[in-house]
Amino acid sequence: MSDKIIYGIQQIGVGVENVHQAWAWYRKHFGMDIKAFEEAAVAELMKHYTENEPRPRHAVLAINLQSGGGFEIWQHTGKTPAKPQFEIQLGDLGIFIGKQKTADVEAAYNTMKAQNLDLLSELVIDPAGKKHFFLKDPFGNIFQVVENDYVFDKTNSATGGVLGAIIGVSDIDKALKLYSDALGYSEIVYDKTDVFKDFANLPGGAQKARRILLRPAVKATGGFAPLLGPSELELIQVIDAPVRHIYENRIWGDPGFIHLCFDVHNMAKVQSDCSENGFEFTVDSKDSFDMGAAAGHFAYVSDPDGTPIEFVETFKLPIIKALGIGVNLEKRDPNKPLSKWLLKAMRVNRVK
Repeated sequence: MSDKIIYGIQQIGVGVENVHQAWAWYRKHFGMDIKAFEEAAVAELMKHYTENEPRPRHAVLAINLQSGGGFEIWQHTGKTPAKPQFEIQLGDLGIFIGKQKTADVEAAYNTMKAQNLDLLSELVIDPAGKKHFFLKDPFGNIFQVVENDYVFDKTNSATGGVLGAIIGVSDIDKALKLYSDALGYSEIVYDKTDVFKDFANLPGGAQKARRILLRPAVKATGGFAPLLGPSELELIQVIDAPVRHIYENRIWGDPGFIHLCFDVHNMAKVQSDCSENGFEFTVDSKDSFDMGAAAGHFAYVSDPDGTPIEFVETFKLPIIKALGIGVNLEKRDPNKPLSKWLLKAMRVNRVK
């Protein structure tokens, strides 16, 4: 069996009440303006996370060519999206914060302050000495804007795409069996336990917590890696304080961060490595999903606290759909990156 490749974070799922309203905001303020796909359909295979019922939905996958993962903006259309009935706190179980990358964190902060966005902090310093800040979108989601100097294609946006996520867990050591051992995010940037000053203005941010920042031990090459760029995961475990599941009494697809998705090669090896570490696939599209010009294989596992983690192995993807220009990754060397000109040609899919 050939080695698996995790090219990076393909996207973070963002459940919303109105997909078009949310996407317009993310285009304007985060530069998520390249439409990779848009589809209204029924999520037939997600029954593990949707009370064993197929759920109609409308979804858009939007990306930012500066680099970074995309947003899968996801709206229930068969039921009223259910918002959380309590204020989510630091360390609550699930994806608490999305990490958004920027090449210049001070410029991004000044831009967003001038736009009167809901900034939750000034520029603050993490345990590694890096500046960052937090903001909340109009839909209740918190983002951390983190400086990272990798840029794939220059744009006018203050930020690039998704760098990663802050995930609440009940036991970091158990969670590392998935995130570090199975997925390869085994480079530890820091592992600290304290009351952290940079969290002070977050809900629950005054609590003592253990936090560990992880990055891949091996730099990704091949496929979409040049566009996805670097990524990181931060796990938070609150010490001696009660926590709740972020999706308590709600289902996958309801408002909030619904999953984190990794772009992969060799799904069979991904499954094998996850299984060896105690994480079985909860969802598996088996041979492939087919969305017309796009096709591939997707699957999910749950982390020890039930947070959905998605894997997608892309077989084919349209780049310029109107001209029939796309890529067939099944016929390519998985270690060879897609050409920059081809990826940059996705500019024609920009939505203002």
